[in-house]
Amino acid sequence: MFARSVFSGPLRALGVRLLTPPPPPGDRLADGYLTELDRLSGEHGPLLVGGISFGAHLSAEWAVRNPGRCTGLLAALPAWNGPAGRAPASLAARLSADLVAGNGVDGALAKSSDGVPDWLSTELGRAWRRHGEGLVASLRTAASHPAPSLEDLKGLDVPAGIGACVDDPIHPVEVARVWADALPRAEVGESTLTALGADRESLGRATVLAWLKARNR
Repeated sequence: MFARSVFSGPLRALGVRLLTPPPPPGDRLADGYLTELDRLSGEHGPLLVGGISFGAHLSAEWAVRNPGRCTGLLAALPAWNGPAGRAPASLAARLSADLVAGNGVDGALAKSSDGVPDWLSTELGRAWRRHGEGLVASLRTAASHPAPSLEDLKGLDVPAGIGACVDDPIHPVEVARVWADALPRAEVGESTLTALGADRESLGRATVLAWLKARNR
């Protein structure tokens, strides 16, 4: 999965074990993920949590709810804070849900691939197919679920690495910087989509390095 390809190498270099549970199906995507983090924390103790895009939102939401069970946050490509509103990533997820509902996964992928780099189209297809028949509901859940508010983030006093790609219009770098400004102990690590296409771990390294800087402040 994409999160594993991004984070496995950088975390392995630090001796940190990576756990990547599969996405809960359909409209349980958000609540199911939060429940899974509860389970993992009960099994393994305090967690360094993280994710990419919507996964970053959910990891931060869980951390805000469970500060005593969280040792840090790795949030790559956050897309908005608070209600989604007309955030580009929310609009993209809504459009994707409509395309899949009307054209099936293969048809939607064909329509979504015009002008998209091959690596991104491949990753999109892999991610969508993992959701199975619940894909449309998953996309709509991701599009509408609120991210932590800036006020929420201000109360999360754990080291946080916020990863951004400065050339990503769907996950604007300004959102990453706003998150980092709100969090008491956070740094931003920047990369590019071009680098990510050539080396998935480039985003993971930027995010993990930012977390290390925040931890050592």
